[in-house]
Amino acid sequence: MTMMRFFAAARAAVGQDETPVDAATLDEALRGVAAADPERWTALQERCSYLVDGVTTRDRSTTLVGVGTVDVMPPFAGG
Repeated sequence: MTMMRFFAAARAAVGQDETPVDAATLDEALRGVAAADPERWTALQERCSYLVDGVTTRDRSTTLVGVGTVDVMPPFAGG
């Protein structure tokens, strides 16, 4: 089981700080998130970067096998 944590606009779209996911890939995990605002969440995913156990990626085919944490990082001012 992987813990997916949401920050800034991702947190607002999903409606929670974190959720456990049971998925083989990042794409599968993202598609499985039950968002409070599904339309906003879907649009936002393309602009996010992801920290998979601390390693930055945008590759949604990244495996989550053995991964403890995925941080969903939307773009934000200043960086």
